Amino acid sequence: MYQIKAYIKFLSKASNQHGVHSPFVYNFVTKCLYNKTKFEDYKKLAQYKTELLNSNVTLQIKDLGEGSRTLDANQRKVSKMVKTSSSSKKDAKLLYRLSKYLNFKNILELGTSLGMGTYALSLADSKAKIITIEGCLNTSAFAQSQLHHHRIKNVEFITGSFTNEIPNLKNNNFDFVFFDGHHNKTATIQYFKALLPKVHNDTVFVFDDIYWSKGMTEAWEYIKNHKSVTVTVDTFHLGFVFFRREQVKEHFKIRM
Repeated sequence: MYQIKAYIKFLSKASNQHGVHSPFVYNFVTKCLYNKTKFEDYKKLAQYKTELLNSNVTLQIKDLGEGSRTLDANQRKVSKMVKTSSSSKKDAKLLYRLSKYLNFKNILELGTSLGMGTYALSLADSKAKIITIEGCLNTSAFAQSQLHHHRIKNVEFITGSFTNEIPNLKNNNFDFVFFDGHHNKTATIQYFKALLPKVHNDTVFVFDDIYWSKGMTEAWEYIKNHKSVTVTVDTFHLGFVFFRREQVKEHFKIRM
């Protein structure tokens, strides 16, 4: 019910590219978010998704986040997980376009899940360095085997809680951080603040499910208003955060 009300409110305030007056954001919306190019790699993403849907594997899950609203807490079939707790094909395509458009070279993903988003980011640039952290050992191992099967070699897999693993990251900065794991207000703000020291002027943070709950929306509002953030783009499902010092602080709601 909360999400439905939030979506109606979002639609009443959202616009398309014609409501955007910032040249940087206008180009981002038209050339990345709204890009209709049928990239050849999209076929690989579709094949990966099909493989997951056809999988007979059942995983023993240790969920360190808010969990799933539809799946059993411990035993989960991969074929069902991909429908509810893995990046959708639409989101995977968007991650692919995002990395292509902004030319990410150092990437951090919080929440590997079944590797759909990881695969998309890897396909976008095989020379990019990707670190992906997953709390569940079995899920991480499954994703790793899947990506190995697809000959992906530019991904480093880390298993553990985000709280424990973020301080151990050796990278001085990241071009892109995808927050797709712990859908909780306090945790989301904690991870955001922990990764701020690794931001440079062109870093992009993306937060998944910013309207998952009232708490997640409150976390999103906190992030939007943080002094280090200049521009945000809210597409309802995803929240994009920019730190470009040359930009005037503005917040946009964009229909996808």
